[in-house]
Amino acid sequence: MKVVLLLAALCAFAYARPEYTTKYDNIDLDEILRNERLLKSYFQCLEGTKSCTKDGQELKNILPDALKTKCSQCNENQRRGAEKVIRHLIDNKADWWKKLEVIYDPEGSYRKAYQEEAEKRGIQLPK
Repeated sequence: MKVVLLLAALCAFAYARPEYTTKYDNIDLDEILRNERLLKSYFQCLEGTKSCTKDGQELKNILPDALKTKCSQCNENQRRGAEKVIRHLIDNKADWWKKLEVIYDPEGSYRKAYQEEAEKRGIQLPK
């Protein structure tokens, strides 16, 4: 019986989908996107030209995994937030978007993987 319980626990652990931390889920993204100084600080952190705050470093750490796994560990709130930030950068900071794309997608593989989904959501990726 103990072996069955152990196997069941191992299976549950193996198939559980871990999620990214939710401690930043209630931040006001609109406030950050309106605040040029704060937004630039996050951009420079991601770009690697400025030191990161604790939350900026956490974003920088998870971004490669989120891109690689199509945000499989994101909850719905995080997905909506990511889309809001993506739209803002593409619409208002296209030069920043292009710089981040060079850093985080140098071969263009994520662009190809996400192109169809972006179009479905009405997002026009810069050329």
